[in-house]
Amino acid sequence: MEQQETIYFDNAATTQISGDVLDSMMFWLTKGYGNASSIYRLGREADTALAKARSDIAAALGVQSGEIFFTSGGSEGDNWAIKSLAKAGQAKGKNHIVTSLFEHHAVLHALDSLKKDGFEVTYLPVYENGTVRIADLEAAITDKTALVTIMYVNNEVGTIQPIEQIGAVCAAKNVPFHTDAVQAVGNLPIDIKKSRIGLMTVSGHKLHAQKGVGFLYADKRYKPAPLIDGGAQERGRRAGTENIAGIVGLAKAVVFATENVANKRAHIQPLADKLKHGVLSLGHVDLNGEGGERISGTLNFCIQGVEAESLLLSLDMKRIAASSGSACTSGSLDPSHVLLSMGIPHWKANGSLRLSLSEYTTEAEVDYFLQVFPPIVERLRENSPLWEKIVKEIPFK
Repeated sequence: MEQQETIYFDNAATTQISGDVLDSMMFWLTKGYGNASSIYRLGREADTALAKARSDIAAALGVQSGEIFFTSGGSEGDNWAIKSLAKAGQAKGKNHIVTSLFEHHAVLHALDSLKKDGFEVTYLPVYENGTVRIADLEAAITDKTALVTIMYVNNEVGTIQPIEQIGAVCAAKNVPFHTDAVQAVGNLPIDIKKSRIGLMTVSGHKLHAQKGVGFLYADKRYKPAPLIDGGAQERGRRAGTENIAGIVGLAKAVVFATENVANKRAHIQPLADKLKHGVLSLGHVDLNGEGGERISGTLNFCIQGVEAESLLLSLDMKRIAASSGSACTSGSLDPSHVLLSMGIPHWKANGSLRLSLSEYTTEAEVDYFLQVFPPIVERLRENSPLWEKIVKEIPFK
C-alpha cells in the first residue's frame, strides 16, 4: 500500500465527522441560525429542530425526551451527573460514593473535588481482566452511599463492565447509578431501562459527530441540579444559547450509531482480529484486558522492550496515528492509571499501545500497519537496555 494520507487508529480518542452528520448541520450553520428562545420564525424553526433532536435521541435509546439534557461533551456530563447525585445524597445525610479504579479522569477528578467537601470514595478493583466484580460492589455499598458511578466500557482497554448486574444491585439497594457510556454507545446495544441506569453520559465526537456537544441522560427520578445559571435553556438547568447545528448533528450520529451496532461490529471484528494476531506474533506482547468481555474496536497492547513515546513517534513518521492510552493524559510521562489498576507493572505499562478502529478502517490500512510495525519494534528493541534484560530473563525489581 502506497502511504500518503494518515492512517487513523485512534478512534477511542475522537472520530472523524461523518458526511451525513455534516450535511445535517449545514442548514443550521448557514441559514437556520436563529436563537431557539426567540419568537420569530428563525427562532421557532431552531426550537423545533432542538425538540426533534431531543426526541430522536430519546427514541433511539428507548427513553423519554424529557430525560435528555444537552451538554458540551463527556467531561461536562460526568461532572454534572456525579456532583448532582452527590449533592442530592448529601442533603439526605449520605456522603459515600462507589466507583472503580480505572474510570476516566473526568470521573476521578470530580470525585477528588467531592472528597474535599467531605465525601468518602470506595474504589473497586478491576483485576487483570479489567472488569469489576459484583461481589465487591455489593460489599462496598452502605447505607451512606449516595451514588455508584462505573463506566460502561473502559476507554483504554475496551473492557465491558457488567452494567445490567451493577444496575440491579443499585436498584435493590436504592442507590442511584451513573455510567460513563462515552465508549459504549455505537459499540454495544444499550437498554437503559433494563440496566436500571439512572444517569448516563454520552459524547458526540466519539460517534462521528462534532466536538463540543453531547448529552446527559437522567431518569426522571434524578433530575440534575442546575449547572449554569442564566437563561431557561435545558429546562432551567443549563443556561446558554443552544448549539443547534451541533445538537442536530449529534442526533443524526446517535440514531445512526444505535441502528448500526451489528454492522459496525461485523466490519471491525475481522480487522481487529487480524491486528491482534499480527501484533501478538511479535512475541513478548500482551493484550491488555484479555479474559474480560471487550468491544471489538479497541486493542491495547504492552509491547515489551520499547517505550510508548518512541513507538508512537515512529508510527507517526509512517503516517499512522495511534496512542498509548487516554488522549486526556497523553502529555503525561507516567504509566496509564488504567493499566496500573489492572496489576500491570510499570515497566510493561510504559510500552503500551492502543489501536482503536472505526467503520472507516480498511483492510489495506491494517495490512500496511502490519507491514511497517514489526521493523519499528525490532529497531526500538535493538537499542533498548530494557529489552536486553527481558531476553536474558533478568528479574525486575
